[in-house]
Amino acid sequence: MSETFLPELPQELWRAGKLELAHGVQQSLQVIRMATAGLGRYLAEVESRGVKDLYGYGRTAAWFADIAGLSVGEAGAVVKRAIALNPTRALEGSEVPAALPATSAVAAEGLVGDERIDQILEILKRLPAEISAEDRANAEKILATLARDAGPRQLADAEANLLALLDPDGKEPKDPEPAEPRREITLERRKDGFWKLTGLLDDEAGARTAAALEAYAQPRPVDEFGQADLRMKCERMGDAWVDLLDLAIACPDQPGTSGYRTLVNVTIGLEELKSGLGTACLDFVGTMTAREARLAACDCLMLPVVLSAAGEPLDVGRLRRFVTPGQRRALNIRDGGCAFPGCHRKPKNCHAHHIHHWADGGPTDLRNLVLLCGFHHRLIHHGDWQVRMAADGLPEFIPPQYRDPLR
Repeated sequence: MSETFLPELPQELWRAGKLELAHGVQQSLQVIRMATAGLGRYLAEVESRGVKDLYGYGRTAAWFADIAGLSVGEAGAVVKRAIALNPTRALEGSEVPAALPATSAVAAEGLVGDERIDQILEILKRLPAEISAEDRANAEKILATLARDAGPRQLADAEANLLALLDPDGKEPKDPEPAEPRREITLERRKDGFWKLTGLLDDEAGARTAAALEAYAQPRPVDEFGQADLRMKCERMGDAWVDLLDLAIACPDQPGTSGYRTLVNVTIGLEELKSGLGTACLDFVGTMTAREARLAACDCLMLPVVLSAAGEPLDVGRLRRFVTPGQRRALNIRDGGCAFPGCHRKPKNCHAHHIHHWADGGPTDLRNLVLLCGFHHRLIHHGDWQVRMAADGLPEFIPPQYRDPLR
């Protein structure tokens, strides 16, 4: 390999004219490119002999990275370029020709740099795989010749011309595969008994979810007693989520629940349930207080489980549906939704509440049932409001004493 040297710099560079400066830059650039081409030949030879046998490294790029003080990624780009521009040898000793012989010749003269070499590699990669080896070689010659004096824009234009010449019809159009929507939901139970719900939705699913939640998260109107909705928006959205969940569970085709709002597995004695002391298991998920179980059991499937003192199941009763579909339809017609004064929730968002609770001997018939939304259902169970059936067969509500001293 012939020796190359940088052009001699004038002792006082600041005195150099503009032509001398330009020539100095051009000559230095050519020498650097020629030296890079020479480096590539060395690297191609190391690759041919096997860097593991020579130096104990697994890859030529890793060895060169240590030699040159580069990252493996930076060194890998240099090695890839060297292998493309220079012939190598296979394991059995046969020669593997260079992928870019014409570009290699131009690079050896110092007329093309790394950026244009990489661009030529990418252009050739994008050419149709069906073209012949001769057409591919001719395309590389055209690009290498053009790269002597051309910039990136001219090479990009040449790529378009080559594609028009070699593949005038272009690739057969294909219907784009629909992208899989990204939807993630994480639900975990905290130590304090609350559940933490987090998620990520694509744009369409997020918009549908927001629309559904907003429809159910509207503030409740001021009722006949002047009580306004004091919930924060996040609380209203949480209640809206529960309403939507109730709707989904109540669907007859819903897998797992078959349209039953709640499956309560009573694991306490009836007396404890009447007194409001003890716990029950809801859908085998966790425990709930007996007071909460009374609320859930108004409109549910009840599966009584008799336990021994040691907790061993002695008898598992048969499922019993407390409110039949026919009774539910009659309630929907009679009450038209939540019967609480001033509430406008639709029947589909309501529970069937036992006025005289079934655990206290109350029957499951229309004279003992009333439709209540989730909020007013909790209010009746846990608050001081009361509901009773009037003489005309319609439910009436009695406010707490602090709201109406005469009740």
